[in-house]
Amino acid sequence: MRTLRIYATAILFLFQFTGVMAQDTEKVIDKVIAVVGSERILLSDVEQEMLRMKMQGDITGNFDRCDLFEQILIQKLLLTQSKIDSLTVEESNVDMEIDRRIKYFVNQMGSEKALENYFSKPIYEIKDDLREVIRDQMLTQQMQKKIVDRVKITPTEVKHYYKNLPKDSLPTIPEQFELQQILLFPPSTEEAKLKVKEKLLEIRKRVLHGERFSTLAVAYSEDRASAVKGGELGFRSRDELVKPFADAAFNLKEGQVSQIVETEYGFHIIQMIEKKNDRVNVRHILMKPQYSSEMLSEAISKLDSISTLIKADSITFERAAQRFSEDKKSSLNGGLVINSYTNTALFEKDHLIPADYYAISNLKEGDITQPFESRDEHANVVFKIIKLKRKIPAHKANLDEDYDKIQTMAKMGKEDEILKEWVEKKIKSTYILIDDSFKNCKFKNQGWIK
Repeated sequence: MRTLRIYATAILFLFQFTGVMAQDTEKVIDKVIAVVGSERILLSDVEQEMLRMKMQGDITGNFDRCDLFEQILIQKLLLTQSKIDSLTVEESNVDMEIDRRIKYFVNQMGSEKALENYFSKPIYEIKDDLREVIRDQMLTQQMQKKIVDRVKITPTEVKHYYKNLPKDSLPTIPEQFELQQILLFPPSTEEAKLKVKEKLLEIRKRVLHGERFSTLAVAYSEDRASAVKGGELGFRSRDELVKPFADAAFNLKEGQVSQIVETEYGFHIIQMIEKKNDRVNVRHILMKPQYSSEMLSEAISKLDSISTLIKADSITFERAAQRFSEDKKSSLNGGLVINSYTNTALFEKDHLIPADYYAISNLKEGDITQPFESRDEHANVVFKIIKLKRKIPAHKANLDEDYDKIQTMAKMGKEDEILKEWVEKKIKSTYILIDDSFKNCKFKNQGWIK
């Protein structure tokens, strides 16, 4: 059942190569090659995915179209059951995934215009084409999660899994770092806040006098992800927005522009586009306070003084973090930083922003960086000193250093067995029709052929 997980990821990018396949398969008449419950599989579905996997280098020597076809059959089986179980997905989540996917495609192609030229259609039509694919994928993932949701793994099972795993199957763990930090924000002067508010008030005034909010968002908003779309965020629920922003947005009428709203991201003005039940679609312009060189020097100087005290053993790094750090998440924990990707204290290079990695890259365990400028999770300017608490060289996974990773692998193996049993059982009670051209395939589960 490992192949099921591979396909669930692969389908994310299937759409990327539809244009190429259209050129290569226009002489081939598409046809239905399988029916699973109420879901159909087309020959082009298999051919397109085979092409994608070849281009990505995902196909090994012993992988053929029958393997891929069986993966798609499993996907359709899960999708059929998700509809029987009346599973649903939030359209706002579909919109967010469409935007993420389009952003990926644009980065690959170089520009929105290049993407439109590639598919010979405007962006909004590309998004429409993606919508059903993404919705089905999300339903499939929900169904898969529902099947394995109660799977638990014990420490004894983890040790047994590790003991019986071929050593060449163990993943190589990249170099990892455990970090403590003391973080300061630039001096929050009223002068810096006043200047950014004045700029936003002037922009708001221009909107009220007839200029297009979307045009001004493109020109001025510091949220570049939404700025390229005229500041539009897409439909969001109240829970998907930070509270001050949500409170202001949900009180607006269509076309109305808010007063200035302050959040942890900076300062905003918001324009209502449309409200549907418990969701709103708004535009916003985000601006952040700009700090003078004197303000920035003040934060660096304060951190330098703290660092001097630590190096002179006048105070421990842990106590200094509790006393001086303005990062609420780490200060109470002696400055220990938690990786939001893994929810552990270990970071790989790719999990660190470049400024942080550059600062620690040449440190030895126990060393402290010089004060430096960085960014927080909201892309706000911050200043830090970081202590390299621990550095773990790249190595083969083992129970002592990588228990969590091996536990995850063991749990996935157990989930795969549960999924395999579910598929075998569900095949027997589901209407399945396979085209003659695929009936000679040696499927892992021969129950597909009835």
